[in-house]
Amino acid sequence: MIAGIILAAGASSRMGTPKALLDYRGETFVGRLVRVLGGSSQPVIVVLGYHADVIRESVPANARIVVNPDPSRGQLSSLQTGLAALPAEADGFAFIPVDSPAVEAETVAKLIQAFGRRDTSTLFVIPRQFGRRGHPVVAARSIAAEFLALRPTAEAREVVHAHVNRTEYVDVDDSGIFADVDDPESYQRLKEGVV
Repeated sequence: MIAGIILAAGASSRMGTPKALLDYRGETFVGRLVRVLGGSSQPVIVVLGYHADVIRESVPANARIVVNPDPSRGQLSSLQTGLAALPAEADGFAFIPVDSPAVEAETVAKLIQAFGRRDTSTLFVIPRQFGRRGHPVVAARSIAAEFLALRPTAEAREVVHAHVNRTEYVDVDDSGIFADVDDPESYQRLKEGVV
């Protein structure tokens, strides 16, 4: 079983409104990601922080909500909050920031299928298009301890980069793996289909 973790605790200060609630193709960012991840992973854990009370109302009922007690520590702290909530039976986890709403369900399914077939020495399965890596990242349960041990100022990519030789890349036809909506300009590009 692979759990899904959506990182939605940020302040959205550059956007000026909670990114989790922005619309993409008729769904909120958080609602779409719960659906997309939920097609292949269970449970889907949504990590909230800033604006938790407002966003909570829009999180689909089939998702589990956990709250980062100090989201000012950054995105790594949200991943650590989500990992602390992983069910014991989870073999791995897929994580994605809520500002990457455009990934397709078929891509997630392909990644999780590849994870299920992987060599046991493989720790990460990551989507790639035109040689560029994207989201979500699927990781083995055994690597969670390394994320949890990172110092507060670190970034999750430090763990990912440390294990490049134990990473499988899956080529996909999905530019949504690159979407990263941080401000009104990038949101406008997303709506125009320019990722």
